[in-house]
Amino acid sequence: MSDLSALADRLGGVRAEIAQAARDASRDPDDITLIVVTKFHPASLVRSLYELGVRNVGENRHQEASDKARETADLEMTWHFIGQLQSNKARAALEYADVIHSIDRESLVSALERAWIDRQGSDPRPPVDAFIQINLTDDPGRGGINPHELEAFTTRVLQTQSLNLQGVMAVAPLNEDPAQAFERIARASATVTSLKPDARFISAGMSQDFREAISIGATHLRIGTAITGNRPVAG
Repeated sequence: MSDLSALADRLGGVRAEIAQAARDASRDPDDITLIVVTKFHPASLVRSLYELGVRNVGENRHQEASDKARETADLEMTWHFIGQLQSNKARAALEYADVIHSIDRESLVSALERAWIDRQGSDPRPPVDAFIQINLTDDPGRGGINPHELEAFTTRVLQTQSLNLQGVMAVAPLNEDPAQAFERIARASATVTSLKPDARFISAGMSQDFREAISIGATHLRIGTAITGNRPVAG
């Protein structure tokens, strides 16, 4: 079996599981966006995914995302940045990221706002689609906003010109039932939609827990190895 055939089989299998999980939750599978995470894989994999009909890809490392987006600039892909973004990389991230899933602190919001405003004179762009990342753990060192701070932080994001708030994002803790953890992101989503009703999207669910994420209303799934296969060793 060729690499492309194996990739097509894995992609087809995951799409079928997504559709079944959506039906089990009385949801329309077409309301769910599949983002294929290509971490550590070469740009050639992005081209193969495009050939198979994928139009949304995700990366969680800035330099890797920047390089791959540049190498595949001829493709009509939507690039999702899903990792922790350093504030000093905000300007560079606006060069390739169509969606940023990890808005999680005031300094990043301010950096993105300054960078976006600065470029409007020479290279105007629309606001970048953004998700507020929620910390579902008790560890303040983990990425994401504490749910108790969410309302104030959402208000800050809504004051910007640069960010088009789409909803919330989270990663389920490894030591907890994902269904239980995702209930908290559903509550966080309700907080955000009380302030911006159309920011109803939920970015949650990865290879091991996307079924549970679908059951609580996830609209954007970030799936890597279940589709791409084992990752190459990082360079």
